[in-house]
Amino acid sequence: MAKSTVLSSLADRFAKGDSIVSAWCGLPDPSVSATLAQEDFDAITLDMQHGPITLAEVIRAIPLINAAGKPAIARIPVGEFQNVSKLFDSGVSGVIAPMINTMEDARRFAAYAKYPPMGERSWGSYGGLSASGLDQNGYLKAANSFSMTFAMIETREAMAIVDDILALDGIDALFVGPSDLSIALSGGAKVDATAREVDEALKHVVARASAANKPVALYAATAERAKQGLAMGARMVTVMSDTGMLRAAAQAALKITRS
Repeated sequence: MAKSTVLSSLADRFAKGDSIVSAWCGLPDPSVSATLAQEDFDAITLDMQHGPITLAEVIRAIPLINAAGKPAIARIPVGEFQNVSKLFDSGVSGVIAPMINTMEDARRFAAYAKYPPMGERSWGSYGGLSASGLDQNGYLKAANSFSMTFAMIETREAMAIVDDILALDGIDALFVGPSDLSIALSGGAKVDATAREVDEALKHVVARASAANKPVALYAATAERAKQGLAMGARMVTVMSDTGMLRAAAQAALKITRS
């Protein structure tokens, strides 16, 4: 059967050398992410770590995003690896795992994300299987290649083992968390996602990942920062947030209306 046009698109675009610009959604109503999927974003990222959106709401949003022809990506809360396979079963194209600070963290993440022999993901796909256009055995054979894992690099501990994380089969990409990284690099003194030391760390991670032929993603709180991240070598940037976009649009409209 034909290869997936949805689930494989994120991995395929990375393989072609494309840059990915994703929306970042934490609001629980699936219509928010569905609306953003109608815009010219390359992907939609759903944040369960800090956003109020729950697993059930993410699962309801995924088919709406995929129906718009966009891959869905989800970030799990810290250590909730048990939900990784459920997210892939539901049809996400990538899962982001925060606070991957040890090789045991990375190995557990990979084990839950990948089918044997690479990992330990059990069979039960429904949304992912139907969206892929593949039969069961075709999906089983191909899923490890298009079910992307993003290990977050946001602490000194993670920076120290970045090469080992990159070398692990089952970890497909890195995702730099600049705010937590700024806290770590400043010894807890400040939150500054655009600090010089954060930029230096990002460039180092990009260089090591490029040597391993794996992409790096970056959260950007502003469009300007997203552009800078791409210029520094990030292959994917998540831009602002749904709440940030809503507030920015409201402020811009009110400024014009009341001027």
